[in-house]
Amino acid sequence: MLRIGMLTSGGDCQALNAAMRGVVKSLAANVADLEVYGFENGYKGLIYGNYRLLTSKDFSGILTKGGTILGSSRQPFKLMRVPDENGVDKVEAMKQTYYKLSLDCLVILGGNGTQKTANLLREEGLNVIHLPKTIDNDIYGTDVTFGFQSAINIATDAIDCIHTTAASHNRVFIVEVMGHKVGWLTLYAGIAGGADIILLPEIPYDIDKVVGAIQKRSSEGKGFTILAVAEGAISKEDAKLSKKEYKKKVEKRKSPSVSYEIAEQIKEVCGTEVRVTVPGHTQRGGSPCPYDRVLCTRLGSAAAQAIMDRDFGCMIAMINGKTKKVPLEECAGKLKSVDPDGQMIIEAKRMGISFGD
Repeated sequence: MLRIGMLTSGGDCQALNAAMRGVVKSLAANVADLEVYGFENGYKGLIYGNYRLLTSKDFSGILTKGGTILGSSRQPFKLMRVPDENGVDKVEAMKQTYYKLSLDCLVILGGNGTQKTANLLREEGLNVIHLPKTIDNDIYGTDVTFGFQSAINIATDAIDCIHTTAASHNRVFIVEVMGHKVGWLTLYAGIAGGADIILLPEIPYDIDKVVGAIQKRSSEGKGFTILAVAEGAISKEDAKLSKKEYKKKVEKRKSPSVSYEIAEQIKEVCGTEVRVTVPGHTQRGGSPCPYDRVLCTRLGSAAAQAIMDRDFGCMIAMINGKTKKVPLEECAGKLKSVDPDGQMIIEAKRMGISFGD
């Protein structure tokens, strides 16, 4: 008998169900006796023993279904060693649930924080496999995370739609794309959507350079400008502040986000109308795109093989088009950021795209 547990933690994305399906279908096709326990709402389910025995019916018809059939929640890694309001030791509680069900392995789907907790459980002696999920594509050790391509498609569609109205009204439009710490999603969607200016957390911007790029387009007879701005875009002045100082400044910010702040600055200098569009959580929703469905099927199948080989304590990554097993101790806690001097940035600048630097 092979018993595995599964949970999805952190922000949702389009292909979580597809990844779980890939794992279970691959195991079911190769293991005579299989039991799959699904923990509800992420690590909460593992901590408080909220789970259910899943059957093949649970994984039928979910390849194209967004979200997660198990539910999700955010459980900050920094609080995992802190007892809850009732004094429950979360780590010990997770271990007790694992051993109570006599699990052979725990399959954990999630992003950076989820991965750090998965590594913690590995250190505590549990057999774990991590599947890299996030629309931010910021997990170190894998070329791509699932959910990323689907989010690119949605963010690009938003920019595409803005193009027609921006051209009709000769306005400056800002499309705010998800991404607090890294700018992969904004970079890809910005280039795919034909944005004229792309602002990323990794490349602090100079508002004068941003305004200059807009004015240059106007002088060339181009009546509109589109900016793709990451949630975590930061000015050169703010980038010089300490994390504590910057946090205080953000708390005092009158505008809803950096995009609105940039819009006010552009309007003040250029005297032009500026509109801000925020696709927000639509970037996490809907059905997974075909690319993500294939990616998740492959990652899920590779995870199943690792389980059958009893090769635990790893993340299933995609590297150079091939699935690979990366030890959790080598990737947990590390962030994959956009290289400001990387080839993609250089090529985009060659096209005339401004990054405000």
